[in-house]
Amino acid sequence: MGSQFAGIEMGKRSLMAQSSAINTAGHNISNADVEGYSRQRVQVRAFDPIYRPDLTRENTPGQLGQGVTVQSVERIRDEMLDKRIVAQSNKESYWATREKYYTMIENIYNEPSDVSVRTTMDKFWESWQELSQFPESTSARQGVVTRGESLINAIATKHTSLAGIGNLLNGDIEATVLQVNDLSKQIASLNTEIVKVKAMGDNPNDLLDRRDLLVEKLSQLINITTDTRDNDEFMVHVDGHILVQGKISRQFAVEPLVENNGYSKVIWADTENDAFFSGGTLGALIELRDVDIRQEVQNLDSMTMNFADLVNDIHRNAIGANNVTGLDFFVEQPFVTNAHGNYDRDGDGIEDTSYIFRMTGKNTLEPTQQVGFEGVITISGKTGNIEIPYNATDTVDAIIHRINNYDGEVKAYLDKNNKLVLKATPAQEIENPDFVIRHVEDSGHFLVGYAGLLRNRGAVGAYDFNQADAVNALVADTQETVSGKVEGGAQYAVAPVAHPAAYITINPEIKADVLSVAASYPINDTSREDGDGRAALEIASIRNSQVMIGKSRTFDDYFAETVTNVGLKGEQAETNLLSQNAVMNDLRTLRESISGVNIDEELADIIKFQHGYNAAAKFVTVMDELLDTIINRLGV
Repeated sequence: MGSQFAGIEMGKRSLMAQSSAINTAGHNISNADVEGYSRQRVQVRAFDPIYRPDLTRENTPGQLGQGVTVQSVERIRDEMLDKRIVAQSNKESYWATREKYYTMIENIYNEPSDVSVRTTMDKFWESWQELSQFPESTSARQGVVTRGESLINAIATKHTSLAGIGNLLNGDIEATVLQVNDLSKQIASLNTEIVKVKAMGDNPNDLLDRRDLLVEKLSQLINITTDTRDNDEFMVHVDGHILVQGKISRQFAVEPLVENNGYSKVIWADTENDAFFSGGTLGALIELRDVDIRQEVQNLDSMTMNFADLVNDIHRNAIGANNVTGLDFFVEQPFVTNAHGNYDRDGDGIEDTSYIFRMTGKNTLEPTQQVGFEGVITISGKTGNIEIPYNATDTVDAIIHRINNYDGEVKAYLDKNNKLVLKATPAQEIENPDFVIRHVEDSGHFLVGYAGLLRNRGAVGAYDFNQADAVNALVADTQETVSGKVEGGAQYAVAPVAHPAAYITINPEIKADVLSVAASYPINDTSREDGDGRAALEIASIRNSQVMIGKSRTFDDYFAETVTNVGLKGEQAETNLLSQNAVMNDLRTLRESISGVNIDEELADIIKFQHGYNAAAKFVTVMDELLDTIINRLGV
């Protein structure tokens, strides 16, 4: 039988339930502008009824209800939608970062303009053209030197700007790593609190909101996935690696990489293994620094080295108005002072590597002549050595084109004396040095007896940079021929200091005496013919010649391809960012419609709960009056 005081208890439960609902609605209104907050709702149910299946049970049908009780306070959240937002956030931030930085890169490539590298280079070629027409003119020579200085200053300025963006990216990478570490720590700390609250049977709604917000912020920095195990252990993964597991959070660290300009490499702090990110702000920053900016700097360095090499090749064989010959117009700084290019790469005090940039065969070749034998040339490629076959019917030009068309990091051409030149390009892999020939081998006779480059065929005669004095594999400076004569051997040049675009200069001897600017070809190596401007004309013609610059054919091709590439990548970043913004706006709008706080709706609920509270209070008043009648007035 139910107690006479059961009505009071029932009214109390109703008052408490309505009060909790009002407080929760007020909590929603208070946090309406809080980032990441999800609206909450009180879940109520009927309290357990009185039911005694024994003789004390009332002889009335049905169960006696005991009012209402608060079952839980739950946040309104769509977990599947949250996972979609986390999965998409890294893409949005990835393209936003690329779009921001490519706007900066596009400002560097101010083409076309009067101060661009291309414009100053055009003026440089024009000065040589003018000198070819007036080979006796001192002012024309001064114009060549002055415009040459303007050109190298423009190149150096461009390199400085690109390097500045690289430094900015490196700083952003280090700062972003700190943010990732901080967010992962906070998530792990919240995991501990959430587990404790859930163990008490409560819903830690506000803590869950804070964790979801931190996870979303983390997903913007790196590409992550999340899952929850059966024991409520929340986990965060990065490319298949655990970042957060319950109360444990792994950390990232940075260490300088000498091969990459001292820039920081991101590693796992506990294992020291390299960390990889395929999305998010951090992934975009690393890709921009180590791929995009690195390639732009390498392209500029490659253009500068080839440009200087081609001009020097002609100029050193020409003669100036003061009858001085053998001078390079541009001066490059060698990476090592050792004449053989020997270098201690691992820092143990023993020279173990050969840094050679260019090697030239001793024999003069006919471009259209068939070589008459077959073989396989092996050169260093982007990710390993590559093999380039040639046949007996192939011409010299055909073999050279085949070498250049293969995806190798060694290119070939014939110099002005029709001697075969092999030249290194910038390396794709960071651990490989730029402008260093790493491997050259020939199973046949093209590079050996025909071009006069290597001493022996096959692996035994291969040039490989992973040893000191690797140049011993080249044809010696002096060699006895069948007829008993002594001929010059293969020539080579030591690799330059990294980033020649930043430091290449005009020869001080030429700047001191502009008459040393060579416009003519010597007669008997000591004199020149008045009015001879052939050398100056040949230098001017480099502008439109099919020279080797990576995969470009002319210098104009280089500038056109570079500007187009930057413009297209900037456009790609902008287009993909707009697309991702549209996707994320739809997802966030949908989430807001589900989890967001609507002030009008909350106010309407407060009024509804207020009426319920008033009704419950009236019920308690009535029960109080009934009990008062029974206790104080019955029997009077």
